[in-house]
Amino acid sequence: MPASDPKLDTPGSADSSPSNRHTLADHRLGAGLAHVHDGEADHDHDDFFDGPIEDNPLWIADNVTLVSVGIDIGSAGTQVIFSKVHLRRLSEDLTSRYYVVGRETLFRSPVALTPYQSEERIDDAKLRAIIGEAYKDAGVEAKDIDTGVVILTGEALRRDNAQAIAALLAEQGGDFVTATAGHHMEAMLAGYGSGAARVSSDQGQRILNIDIGGGTTKLALADKGRVVATAAIHVGGRLQVVDDGGRIIRLDPAGQHHAAQAGFRWTKGDSVKTTDLDKVAESMADALIAAIRMRPLPPPLAALYLTEPIAEIGPIDGVMFSGGVGEYVYGREDRDFGDMGRRLGQALRKRLDAGALPWPLLPAGECIRATALGASEYSVQLSGNTSTITNPGALLPRRNLQVLQPPYVCEDIIDPDKLAAAIRGHFTSFDLTEGEADVALALRWLGAPSHERIFAFAQGIARGMATTVAQKKPLYIMLDGDIAQTLGAILREELDVQGEILCIDGVVLWDFDYIDLGRIRLPSMTVPVTIKSLVFSEDPRLPRGQAHLHHHDHGHGHSHSHGHSHGHGHVHSHEHEHEHRHDHGHGDHHHDHKTD
Repeated sequence: MPASDPKLDTPGSADSSPSNRHTLADHRLGAGLAHVHDGEADHDHDDFFDGPIEDNPLWIADNVTLVSVGIDIGSAGTQVIFSKVHLRRLSEDLTSRYYVVGRETLFRSPVALTPYQSEERIDDAKLRAIIGEAYKDAGVEAKDIDTGVVILTGEALRRDNAQAIAALLAEQGGDFVTATAGHHMEAMLAGYGSGAARVSSDQGQRILNIDIGGGTTKLALADKGRVVATAAIHVGGRLQVVDDGGRIIRLDPAGQHHAAQAGFRWTKGDSVKTTDLDKVAESMADALIAAIRMRPLPPPLAALYLTEPIAEIGPIDGVMFSGGVGEYVYGREDRDFGDMGRRLGQALRKRLDAGALPWPLLPAGECIRATALGASEYSVQLSGNTSTITNPGALLPRRNLQVLQPPYVCEDIIDPDKLAAAIRGHFTSFDLTEGEADVALALRWLGAPSHERIFAFAQGIARGMATTVAQKKPLYIMLDGDIAQTLGAILREELDVQGEILCIDGVVLWDFDYIDLGRIRLPSMTVPVTIKSLVFSEDPRLPRGQAHLHHHDHGHGHSHSHGHSHGHGHVHSHEHEHEHRHDHGHGDHHHDHKTD
């Protein structure tokens, strides 16, 4: 197409009718890649840079830069971090995957106290003002954001309007900003954002990151650069808050529970002595140390876990602390904000110095900003660039696709009927009817990419998704191996699948994930994918019968058993190849397929 075509010179400025809409077809054979869109389009363009290397078309196709935002709404603090993430395709390795090769923090907002209207509700107007001010101070508009995460954590997560606020902020934050929540997600992001995963990678060691925020403590075990296990404990620095006169002005149920464990029956409005606050902090520190170290866990400690505990921590080479309380553990903060943060941090440091944990305390990385940094800089991956997307305008963008990952393992000879049975059986296991709603079918590929094997694989998919195919509904197929282009072509051209097909590779998905798909980016021909789970009430990772400290409106903490079980094991792994081994059902994480 000639460069003078008006669609390329003034995109969106001509007739805006569907027939003149600027589409991917306008760029066939590489025409007109260097421009921006003023109007509607079915794709985005990767950033272009000045300089001889960056002007090289081959370099441009292999390099993608994304602007990302991390919005962390925690029990105590709210903050926003903007980052630039550089991903590169390692073409010399003959792979279609893109890997993160550079991260740059563009702006960090001040940490503001999370505003509450009452014990039950977050003050949404004040919160939106805090977020809006951060965008203004950073000089960033929602349209500038390629990807990002709004994450609610700790006690903020259980407020009545938490889910609505997260969704609203995600919509305002940018087209592809995702609302997420969940203890495992926060733990994982803190493990990366604190620097623990990086230390683990650099030193080839196993590092335990302990992130203590206002409402919860998150554990992330990093092994050689990957977070391999996560958990959350109901111990935090802002579960109890007093005013200047010593009167309790905030007392969460877990805070009341910890006070009771120290011998006090506190209620909101009571006046308490500083020595009593010190005793409660000491008791909380002892409980946290014991909850990390003791196995098996006695019932009172097991009740503090908001997730399943890490069963086997194994050998540890060092421990790092992050979160707001981590600032006090490392002595980087000494101000008292009327809560337990300073007291808890100092009590923990005293115990660490006395050898309460059998592992050396490593130097501080990021503390209070660990989760926000993780959300902004460690939640990005791109799809491979060998995909089949038959109609980008119809298939993309797409939000909230449920992922199903049938338990099928490729053998040397692929049996289409066996794969089809695995797909159909998985729909039944999830009480879903194939063909009723769109799902993202996540499949693993092993072995030689011969036509015979891929053809049999395609037959299995078509048979397993027979109703979807017959009704000409879209097929969304997500692969870890580099066969998406061939698989999609076989489905369309040889098996005559007439519905639209989106088949992308280079990403690993699991059951209970949900994904958001962005528009195709040019010239890299990649698709941004946000991988998440929507967990705003209880954490469904808890195995059947696992007791934990439950919340009640009348404000006393005690143990309840929950019978919600998903019996398989998800622990998130993100560094570079982003292979997730998740640790049970819903956890939130984010890729571009590409905290308190």
